[in-house]
Amino acid sequence: MAPPLPFFSIIFFLLFSCANSQPSPGYYPSAHFSPLRFYEGYNCLWEQQHQTVSQDQSSVTIWLDKSSGSGFKSKTAYLSGYFAASVKLQSGYTAGVNTAFYLSNNEAHPGYHDEVDIEFLGTIPGKPYTLQTNVYVMGSGDGRIIGREMRFHLWFDPTADFHNYAILWNPEEIIFFVDDIPIRRYTSNNDATFPRRPMWVYGSIWDASSWATENGKYRVDYNYQPFIARMTKFLIGGCSAYASGNCRPPPTSPAGLGLSSMQYMSMRWAQQNYMVYDYCRDSSRDHSLTPEC
Repeated sequence: MAPPLPFFSIIFFLLFSCANSQPSPGYYPSAHFSPLRFYEGYNCLWEQQHQTVSQDQSSVTIWLDKSSGSGFKSKTAYLSGYFAASVKLQSGYTAGVNTAFYLSNNEAHPGYHDEVDIEFLGTIPGKPYTLQTNVYVMGSGDGRIIGREMRFHLWFDPTADFHNYAILWNPEEIIFFVDDIPIRRYTSNNDATFPRRPMWVYGSIWDASSWATENGKYRVDYNYQPFIARMTKFLIGGCSAYASGNCRPPPTSPAGLGLSSMQYMSMRWAQQNYMVYDYCRDSSRDHSLTPEC
């Protein structure tokens, strides 16, 4: 639960909401880490011929065409940490294309894995990209993997420039950030609904025609190939799966764990103005499977 906001904070929040201008979160996790060169943190996972690393290793370009998509994976598994990349997406027709930056242990636990996703769901001209956040835990392997999706339309054009997207995961919470604005906080109220096993960091682009754009209404059209995503400013900080017990995850706010009042204001601004789907508010879902709702 969020702490109550002081009266003056509520007034400022309402002013921000009315003005529909981006508030300051007051705390900027991305400023606490230095970018990695690509091969310091990652290796190609699949389709090397569909990704290009810049000469200085500051950025990678991955693409999808009719033959394949592409992906990369961190060299290390983590038990907690801050994981970020700045991403620039392709404009035009991108329906059915899924560009993702995420945490997973699917290779270590096939059919029974954990995952924390930031996914950009492609679109058609004239409609905005959808940013989907998702958490699922110990996928059952019987076709009942329980997604916990929250989706947003962004307050900027993600094809015009690079923007920072981040996941901060610690034993108490998972927080999703866009340009240091927290857009979602998912807490560890129940061990059965919170990932605690080591995960790796991934980036990928792939054909998700069956569901990505308006539940599969619009599919990938390879007349528009290649579909390109560019990523740079890779930030990683936290505790690897092999770290000592003294390792502490990076703070989420000046106080350490949790969000400050200013961060809560900015999160509420993002959710009230730009959230377009919340699984907990979906009456068609079986919420006995998502007790956190």
